[in-house]
Amino acid sequence: MALRTIRLQGDPVLTKTCREIKEMTPKIKELIEDMLDTMYEANGVGLAGPQVGVLKRIVVIDIGEGPVVMINPMILESSGEQTGDEGCLSLPGKAGVVTRPDYVKAKALNEDMEEYIIEGTGLMARAICHELDHLDGHMYTEKVEGSLHDVTYEEAE
Repeated sequence: MALRTIRLQGDPVLTKTCREIKEMTPKIKELIEDMLDTMYEANGVGLAGPQVGVLKRIVVIDIGEGPVVMINPMILESSGEQTGDEGCLSLPGKAGVVTRPDYVKAKALNEDMEEYIIEGTGLMARAICHELDHLDGHMYTEKVEGSLHDVTYEEAE
């Protein structure tokens, strides 16, 4: 287990589309552990592969209910709307107002490469949308309404 360097906005890796993970390997298992450790160390709610320089379709999320690992995730449906402050570990100390769905249903593979369905509302829906955007080379700053503002880590997601 090791902490990985979080890539910051402006790093070209954050603009690239990630590749699917075809099989679970010891390297991918290690990546999952490292991503969780890195996310917790940075007080984050989620972390995507490209944020640690790995162009693979993998995200980890923990909104305070325990870690969720999503391999090759895909949003199946979404509804409603929520508007609120959003931050990113790749742009520390900043946040901006973003509108996201209030409900999201997604499918993904777990660490055993077994498909599962996850549903989330509120913060979980926001986190899923935010992290999956990273897998396609997008950052929340593309969706910000108005301008970014400074925040302390406790305020940012």
